[in-house]
Amino acid sequence: MKIKSAEFVMSNSDVAKCPKNNIPEYAFIGRSNVGKSSLINMLTSRKSLAKTSGRPGKTQLINHFIINESWYLVDLPGYGYARVSKSAKKTFQKFITQYFALREQLVSAFVLIDIRHKPQPVDLEFMQWLGEHGIPFSIVFTKADKLKPKAIDNHVKDYATILLETWEEMPNYFITSSTKDLGKDDVLAYIDHLNSNMILD
Repeated sequence: MKIKSAEFVMSNSDVAKCPKNNIPEYAFIGRSNVGKSSLINMLTSRKSLAKTSGRPGKTQLINHFIINESWYLVDLPGYGYARVSKSAKKTFQKFITQYFALREQLVSAFVLIDIRHKPQPVDLEFMQWLGEHGIPFSIVFTKADKLKPKAIDNHVKDYATILLETWEEMPNYFITSSTKDLGKDDVLAYIDHLNSNMILD
């Protein structure tokens, strides 16, 4: 899929105010500092579509972007946010869960995970929550340029070992690096495939 256009549509903290049309949407979410803004900018070939910040936890609203005038890319606040108050965390968590519960237009979520780290409980718990609520998702491992191929394989295996204790199969996953454009074509081809199947249905 070639990205011909990518435009910001709206930001809000009220799921009821999200776009009302039936355009398919794909939500990107992950822990603070996982490289979400950089990934979104890489996927869309726009340097500053999503705001990148040296300060983790900067995305604090539901952000909708329209891609190729045919699907929404949704940038969600992180979980496990750095430097925000406990009351703010509760608010984020509330509208994140509301978003997933209420957005019928959502086709799939992409859960971003920093490949450099061993499996983190907060990521595993969030994926478990998505599974229990029947929300389709893929894992996007980020920052793969920071590790050698063998280490990448080992870290993916670590996740598979833990996930397969409770899941029938390993969730769909992608290996990415925003600095190297790694995984860009794979993620976009996957979204394109899902969009094509929806039209056929």
